[in-house]
Amino acid sequence: MTHRTIHLFNKGLRLHDNPSLLAAMESSAAVYPVYVLDRQLMAASAHIGPLRWRFILQSLEDLHSSLQERGSRLHVLQGPYLDVVRHLVARWGITQISFDSEVEPHCVQLEAGLRGLAGELGLSIISCVAHTLYDVKRIIKTNDGKPPLTYKKFLHVLSFLGEPDKPARDITTADFQKCLTPRQDGDDEKDRVPTFEELGLEVEPEVLWPGGESHALKRLEQHFQSQGWVANFSKPRTIPNSLLPSTTGLSPYLSLGCLSVRTFYHRLSSIYAQSKNHSLPPVSLQGQVLWREFFYTVASATPNFTKMEGNPICLQIGWYDNQEALQKWKRGQTGFPWIDAIMTQLRQEGWIHHLARHAVACFLTRGDLWISWEEGMKVFEEYLLDADYSINAGNWMWLSASAFFHHYTRIFCPVRFGRRTDPEGQYLRKYLPVLKNFPSKYIYEPWNAPEEVQLQAGCVIGKDYPLPMVSHQEVSERNLELMKQVRSEQGNTAELTRDVADDPMEIGAKRHAQEEGPGADESAGRSCSSAASSRKRCSSGGEHGGRACSWTPEAVRLPEISSEVM
Repeated sequence: MTHRTIHLFNKGLRLHDNPSLLAAMESSAAVYPVYVLDRQLMAASAHIGPLRWRFILQSLEDLHSSLQERGSRLHVLQGPYLDVVRHLVARWGITQISFDSEVEPHCVQLEAGLRGLAGELGLSIISCVAHTLYDVKRIIKTNDGKPPLTYKKFLHVLSFLGEPDKPARDITTADFQKCLTPRQDGDDEKDRVPTFEELGLEVEPEVLWPGGESHALKRLEQHFQSQGWVANFSKPRTIPNSLLPSTTGLSPYLSLGCLSVRTFYHRLSSIYAQSKNHSLPPVSLQGQVLWREFFYTVASATPNFTKMEGNPICLQIGWYDNQEALQKWKRGQTGFPWIDAIMTQLRQEGWIHHLARHAVACFLTRGDLWISWEEGMKVFEEYLLDADYSINAGNWMWLSASAFFHHYTRIFCPVRFGRRTDPEGQYLRKYLPVLKNFPSKYIYEPWNAPEEVQLQAGCVIGKDYPLPMVSHQEVSERNLELMKQVRSEQGNTAELTRDVADDPMEIGAKRHAQEEGPGADESAGRSCSSAASSRKRCSSGGEHGGRACSWTPEAVRLPEISSEVM
């Protein structure tokens, strides 16, 4: 134990299952926990909005408190990443650096820079995989050096690898008593977590999703108290417009590494082992974690994964460049209350249910506006607390039918989707208070309300709330024909991400329909026509809005947008 080590926190903002930090402590006489806040580097890799920034800063404060409780502290320094590390090496007489190995392009580039710096300065390196269940390079190697491009193929590859590694043990006060973090007078005022004001952030005072490891573990324990709920969790049974999250809400903590995915996975395994009957992938909680791993794996080995051009698995589509329409969608002013309420919740809270993500993603892309999935991905990247490079891009490709998803004739209905699970419109009344006085009969399609009803509700459509920006029936029919043409012309690309055998999502749908008996497909949300088929109505008509119901969600067939996996 002769080294003096800097441990560089990035995403693994936790003291449980942190193998890099643990290995550093076992080989060092002194360890300095460090977080480098390189705003220029972070801005180059992602557009981070105020809510996400707050979540990051809260997570750093939480980590600092946890380290203080164990006799250490977190040093937070701002500036160019490698310059900061070089300065600290000289300042503290460092002989070793440790960090987690990650797969995102900017992280890979940064790791290469750190390795180059270590070579130049003669430093030892410790680097472990901790943000994913497996080392994704091992998955790719097992698949003949290529990423498995379908979920079923991915699960097949995992069958050769066995279970993921068990989590590393928690780091305790005793560890820091053996391996000190040297301190000097006035240290508490140096290298601290900056305030929101110092970063120029303005956010509402209410915090619905406090950041940090301690909050992640508390939320985990709360959900795991009900082992029956965990064992029987199934995505089709969660509600997209519940006023409180109907899922675990752990995705923000997983995305930043406040919660270890291996800890979560193995806790699930222990509960499943005690249950005679439990839900299975892809709809189970464990199945959702594997979706996360799938997209991390594909993204790590696919050039230009977050772009359409130069992306070999993505269909090349002539999306419309309509900035006015994009801004209406982003600001929640489409005139479709279900879509607008979701986008309002996203901006205000930084989180929306995975099925709500499906609805607004389909509406922006292949359903209604025919705007590129890249534009939607950027908006989610800005607003979501659980924004994640790999999962966000992968699922936007999925929902736009640019890759992975091949039942492109299923188009979400922007009226019937939300009404199915919240017929009284309580979700709409919360996030669109301008419509709160509308009768339930009209709240999902207020343009159909008689004039006297609108006046009585204190909201005239077209004046106080916008008319629908498109006719859903007309644009969805047009877009379906455009998508058919694209897929006909680019069939070879489309086939890259299609399972040659039964789609595991389809198997999951059939299984749940059998389990729940007659009518199960209706409760999950089934196809109620698309464009040229049976023409079921999703509203009572009207000149301006969603007149034909295209599709309501068959949840078991779709993964989540971004990392809202639970």
